[in-house]
Amino acid sequence: MSSSNKGRMFILSSPSGAGKTTLVKKIARNKKFLVSISHTTRLPRQNEKHGKDYYFITKNKFKKLIKKGEFLEHAKVFDNYYGSSKYLVTKELKKGKSIIFDIDWQGTRQIRNKKLDYKLLTIFILPPSKKELLERLVKREKKNMKTVKKRMKGFKKDLSKWKEYDYVVINDDLKECYKDIISFILNPTKNVFNKKYIAQHVKKLLV
Repeated sequence: MSSSNKGRMFILSSPSGAGKTTLVKKIARNKKFLVSISHTTRLPRQNEKHGKDYYFITKNKFKKLIKKGEFLEHAKVFDNYYGSSKYLVTKELKKGKSIIFDIDWQGTRQIRNKKLDYKLLTIFILPPSKKELLERLVKREKKNMKTVKKRMKGFKKDLSKWKEYDYVVINDDLKECYKDIISFILNPTKNVFNKKYIAQHVKKLLV
């Protein structure tokens, strides 16, 4: 068991467009949590800033960092690479800071398999409906339907990973979803989500 003065790790994952990044930013407003800023090879979206939202780097540089073993986890998602800096994360954990990760199921598996000496809790976020998810993606991607279709193509695979997570929540109301996640983070042993209900919801999303 990790000692109480050590930082903890919280991972939020979801299908693209389910609200994960918005929730991570909302949680990060609480000074007890720090967001792990990922490195990525994708281009910045509108209003995204280097060093605040992501470290935007070239594929060449990213691959060099992989070879050097600089990443705690890394994955290729929709033709772009994403990775969490081992040095930056462990530096803050050693100080007793709790780290929030905004990563997908591939990165979650990698961190879990490393069995680090820090408490890890994983949270999976589901959209209220497939229609709502599509609408969010169209709005976010500025009606770039090629990108939207690519992200929807990975929806089924992402969705199938929900059983690997400690806690699953449906983001049908941002404020309520945030409250659920914070409640789980503060009292993980007291929050057991309804697996049967979630399984039924996932089944509807796959129709």
